This record gives sequence, C-alpha cells and structure tokens, in this order.
Amino acid sequence: MLSPSVLRAPARSLPLSISALIGAALLSGCVATAPKLGDNKGTVSGAAGGETAENRNSQLESCPEALGTLAIEEDTGAEWYRSLQEHRLGSTVPVLRLMIQQSNCFVIVDRGRAMNNMMRERELARGDETRAGSNFQKGQMVAADYTMSPAIQFSGKTGGGRAGLGGFGGGVLGFVAGNLGKNEASTTLLLVDNRSGVQISAAEGTASNFDFGLFGAAFGGGVGGGAGGYAKTPEGKVITAAFADSFNQMVKALRNYKAQQVRGGLGTGGRLGVQGGDTAASRELDAKPAAGATKPATTKSTARK
Repeated sequence: MLSPSVLRAPARSLPLSISALIGAALLSGCVATAPKLGDNKGTVSGAAGGETAENRNSQLESCPEALGTLAIEEDTGAEWYRSLQEHRLGSTVPVLRLMIQQSNCFVIVDRGRAMNNMMRERELARGDETRAGSNFQKGQMVAADYTMSPAIQFSGKTGGGRAGLGGFGGGVLGFVAGNLGKNEASTTLLLVDNRSGVQISAAEGTASNFDFGLFGAAFGGGVGGGAGGYAKTPEGKVITAAFADSFNQMVKALRNYKAQQVRGGLGTGGRLGVQGGDTAASRELDAKPAAGATKPATTKSTARK
C-alpha cells in the first residue's frame, strides 16, 4: 500500500498529473468502470479486409499494390520465443499478419494451425462427406512466394530509479521515480524467396517506452501481469512497435528494390574462386598468372628449339 506520508501529502503540493495518477490508483482498488469499446489502442490496431484497412496506424508504411504472397514462419524453439512466456505474451504472428495486410504490401497465406483445418476439409470432401458443389477439389491452394521470419533480438527493462528523474525527491515523486522503468526492444524481419531460397530483404527495428510501477507496487502484481497481450502490457506494446519499425524499414527498402546479381548466375559457384576449382571464377583464377610471379627467362638454346 501507499505509505502514510504519501497519503497525508496535500494535493495542492503535487503536480496535477501526479495527483490524478494517485487518485486513479486509489480508486482502482475499489471501483471498476465499464469497458469502453475500442479503448487502449496499440501501435497495430484496427482491421483489414482484402486491400482495405480500417483504423490503420498512420505511421505504418503501405504499398499501392501487393508484391506477392507471404507466409510467416516463427521459430517457436528460439530462446526469445520462450522468454515471451515470462511476460504472458504468445505468438507474434497474429499482430504481424494484421500489420502486413493493412499495409497491402503482401497477401498473407496461412501455413499455421488453420492449415490443419484446411486439410481436414479436403479429407472430408474426398470421403464424400461434404455436400455436392462444396468445391474443394485439388489445385486451389495459393502458393507462398515468400516467407517472413520474425525474431526478437532484445527485449527488456532498462534504466529507471530515482536517478532517471533527476531532481525529483521524496514523497509521491520519489515513490513514482523509484518505480519508473524503460522498456526497450530490438527486432528483425527476414524475407526469403521460397523458390530460390534467396534472402530478399532484412530489416531491424527498435522501440522504447516508459511505464510506472505505481499500480503494481501499491496493489500487488506486476504491470505486465493480468490480462497480458501485445496491446495491453508495456512489454507487449514496445515489442509490437519494434516490429512495426522493422516492417517500415523493410517496405522503404523494397520500394527501391533491385535484385542482387552475380556474374555467371546465382548458385553457379560465385565470384570467389579457389585455385584448382571447377567453377567459372576458379577457372578464371587459374588462367591468370599468380600474383608476383614472373615469366621464366628464355635462353637462346630454348629459342632455337
């Protein structure tokens, strides 16, 4: 609970914002307000239907036309994925899919759990269990041109403490400053061409925000607990913002996309030849005189022959 000295502090001596914060904290212990529809929006919110986006964050990049079909593959065995459970956060795929469809840069195809349902419906159709005209014949699934792989490079709380607020001292301000934390996250997105296996694009993004541990310290339970989710917790919000930054960077790069080219063709040995090798670059290397080598001297006897 709040200390008696804090509760006795006259309201007029506190900044309005801090007074409001304390008042809200005290009231939240015994009074609950009715939920407000559409309240507490995060970086990625709203909806997407086809190429139409509703309530899309204006800071997110978009494309005038789709660049291809996309599947998202999350490495659920990675350490960063397991650490999400500590903050009661699940898969990053749903929020990424919403963000990407709202951008209209790619058409999303499902390769997750929903695909199991797709295959089950096809099995029912093959077993004559579905109605005539259900239209589940072969050759209807759309191929994924690209695969996107998300990863969290860093996510944690840094800074905080009274030093973070400089001259703010004791009482309520010292209490709040002592529970101030900065959430930071760094994320990457990799885009791979499914037909060739070539990486098309890679992007890194960062984000940070501040949260106050006032409610958790006063009433028990961390700020990141409770309902959880990427749109509710400080940790989830900053991770979402970092992925949005990653995607924005990627879209900017893809707008000026030029395919990387290797003389002689991709996958035919490359341009880094080795002596005695069998690639085009190696044969070119062997055809050139070694660096520093001199031609053997020609003698008269040799010249006559």
